[in-house]
Amino acid sequence: MTATRHVPVMLDRCLRLLAPALAEPGAVVVDCTLGLGGHSEALLSTFPAARLVALDRDKEALRLSGERLAPYGDRATLVHAVYDELPDVLERLSIPRVQGVLFDLGVSSMQLDEAQRGFAYAQDAPLDMRMDQSAGMSAAEVLNTYPPGELVRILRAYGEEKQAKRIVSAIVRERAVEPFTNSARLVELIRDALPQAAKRTGGNPAKRTFQALRIEVNGELSSVEAAIPAAVASLAVGGRIAVLAYHSLEDRMVKQVFAAGAANTAPPGLPVVPERYQPRLKLLTRGAELPTEDEVAENRRAAPARLRGAERIREDVR
Repeated sequence: MTATRHVPVMLDRCLRLLAPALAEPGAVVVDCTLGLGGHSEALLSTFPAARLVALDRDKEALRLSGERLAPYGDRATLVHAVYDELPDVLERLSIPRVQGVLFDLGVSSMQLDEAQRGFAYAQDAPLDMRMDQSAGMSAAEVLNTYPPGELVRILRAYGEEKQAKRIVSAIVRERAVEPFTNSARLVELIRDALPQAAKRTGGNPAKRTFQALRIEVNGELSSVEAAIPAAVASLAVGGRIAVLAYHSLEDRMVKQVFAAGAANTAPPGLPVVPERYQPRLKLLTRGAELPTEDEVAENRRAAPARLRGAERIREDVR
């Protein structure tokens, strides 16, 4: 099974970050991005007193991980949901607070490795890119129907693509001749559209466009924007959250939520700071931790990862 070949990103460090919160019987840990279940399996085996709730929007990921986690029986509850639905999931399961939350953001290894999903620019496949193939617009529909200005915005904002206008001009010209259906044609178009200098840096020239389309198709940034504060709010005092981000925009959102939670919000000049102004979070990482050379050698997809952690140190006070 694919799951057995998968090496979870920065696994040991994620486990160490969460460990102090998960030792007690009855602890609940949420894996908000189940994928192939590598992190989830390690959480269940490392913390035998803990219960796992794991979310994924991809039904195939849930099926494969269900097989992998079957030996753990009712200690593992797998839910078909996007991670910004975490509050609803916990309410349905009658879980008021959790002791640990883990996010491994972005596209999963399974989605990249299955050519027919259309995530990978190195293989010709239908331009789908939906993490949940039962809902939403495909990447082909975005390419074929979005106004040029919107496509330029997406490529610039989500792919940080400096040549966005040039690429979109070529897309608009080509889609008028024949709608886009497959990835190889888009990759070839991008190669032809870019100046020579742009093709010599940063790996495959299609990488940024594919990333931008994937983020748009799956609403990833809006989901992250809602999910991280919701996850922090779900933590019990002493609970911990660890987040792996692979994109500067995602990492910035995580950093801002953690920094806001760790800040003293009192008006300046107060002799004594009331509890409601005191920090709710303690930061567990100094900035974002990066993968080591060994971790990247073990799993090359760890290279862009940024890990941040925080601990809930008090309840909200109204």
